[in-house]
Amino acid sequence: MGGVFFSISKGMPTGIAALIVTLQPILTNALSGPILNENVSIKQWLGVFLGFIGAALVLGFDIGTSIPIQGLIATIIALLAITSSTIWQKKLSNNLPLPVSNMYQALGGFIFHLLIIIFLAKPYIDFTQTFFIAMSHQIFLVSFGAFTILMYLIKNNSASKTVSIFFLIPPTSAFMAWLFLNENLTGTDFIGFFIATIGVFIATRD
Repeated sequence: MGGVFFSISKGMPTGIAALIVTLQPILTNALSGPILNENVSIKQWLGVFLGFIGAALVLGFDIGTSIPIQGLIATIIALLAITSSTIWQKKLSNNLPLPVSNMYQALGGFIFHLLIIIFLAKPYIDFTQTFFIAMSHQIFLVSFGAFTILMYLIKNNSASKTVSIFFLIPPTSAFMAWLFLNENLTGTDFIGFFIATIGVFIATRD
């Protein structure tokens, strides 16, 4: 998350940043076989391929937009971080209860960003209503809610099947933006949503 936020702050187009991070299921599938000894079937690869195509259609391509090098590097680091942490979590998930796993995740993120602040940034917090709302969202909905669900899925499913669900994030975000922010939904978005849904269904079936 930090890598994506940093890349956007450096001028990285959000669509391209999201598309790079959406490569996670593909990278996880490629690594889960040799590292976790998971059997990734051709059907799962087909589902992952369809999921990525659907997500790409929804996200779109910022053709002609300049890509900052720092932003690109930060996004790739974010991709490698979430992929490696998912695989590592799967290796440890059978030995750790969910609250402990969530605590380690939060502690690791805190220490990493604390070092970034100490050595590379000027510490400053503007205690406004917007800050408290944003932090409450990150703490309760993301760190406590979403990450706990993710760790539960990793613990009870294969890593490759779990991360295939990530392909539904761009279509769901586009739908929520239409519902709450009055953003337009195009025909391409609906096609992408449909293809991504089929891909996730195929990739997560036994």
